[in-house]
Amino acid sequence: MLKHVLEIIELLDRPQTSGELLAEHLRAVRATAAADAAEAPADAGADDRPAPRIEVRTVTGDQGSTDFVSVTIPGRNGRLGGGDAPTLGILGRLGGVGARPERIGLVSDADGAVAALSAAAKLLDMHARGDVLDGDVMLSTHVCGWAPTRPHDPVPFMDSPVDTLICNQEEISSEMDAVVSIDTTKGNRLLNHRGIALSPTVCQGWILRVSEDLLSVLESVTGEPARVLPVTTQDITPYGNGVHHINSILQPAIATDAPVVGLAITAGTAVAGCATGASHEGDIAVAARFAIETAKEFGRGGARFLDPDEFARLVELYGPMTRLQAAPAGAPA
Repeated sequence: MLKHVLEIIELLDRPQTSGELLAEHLRAVRATAAADAAEAPADAGADDRPAPRIEVRTVTGDQGSTDFVSVTIPGRNGRLGGGDAPTLGILGRLGGVGARPERIGLVSDADGAVAALSAAAKLLDMHARGDVLDGDVMLSTHVCGWAPTRPHDPVPFMDSPVDTLICNQEEISSEMDAVVSIDTTKGNRLLNHRGIALSPTVCQGWILRVSEDLLSVLESVTGEPARVLPVTTQDITPYGNGVHHINSILQPAIATDAPVVGLAITAGTAVAGCATGASHEGDIAVAARFAIETAKEFGRGGARFLDPDEFARLVELYGPMTRLQAAPAGAPA
């Protein structure tokens, strides 16, 4: 995984970075793995599987443009092939991978994109060689080396050329049965630990208990006790409503009925999202490995994001909380 992380960083850490540059790299990873696999014994049924899809869409907003990169990897029993295994969404959330011309170099905020793209590269390599997961996996992030910054307490944040609503429209699919949202979460004093941390599950406006299954995956890939990211009600409401958000890690939860967990890449001190030289390749690799191990387990029914009976009981007792997913009338995105 670290090899993929280093390759992705090399492609992102330049003024000329683009979604198509990353897509070409991902296609090359798949082609190389397929060529190697052609020399090995054939995988029964491989020719009948749908092929992975790699797509790039350029979207322009009020502050510039960005390239959305989406990768869909069919599973052995996934819906794309006529099966019924659940589909996992893996999102790399960020404002931009660079803040040029204000800052030169890869910014800390880019870590979520690096993790998602590295996970995509590894899954494409695995798929081409015959290591196919049970369920489909859909990965998405966006690439912009010239994103704006904005003030935030306690340290400045990266802004985005496009608003959160557009990001959700481009990255969230109704086909996703659960979502892992990976985001740099270093600009706070709530979790002072370098590594990764898991949020509670958020679903339809409810902040639910932390998934025991995902805690087990986290502890397995880190080899350390699990860290949990504190989440408040205001963190799961839409941006633009005038309240403080820890960051955009749980903004995908406002755009889907599926359960969402945040996977935070964290630091021991408060680090600005627009800081350069602040990315730790090993931590990003661990985040990408968590995403892949979760995809393995989720597709075969071994990793639950929530207890459906308990969730139904909460709604029965206290009513729906979906109003928290809607932006107040007149609020900017």
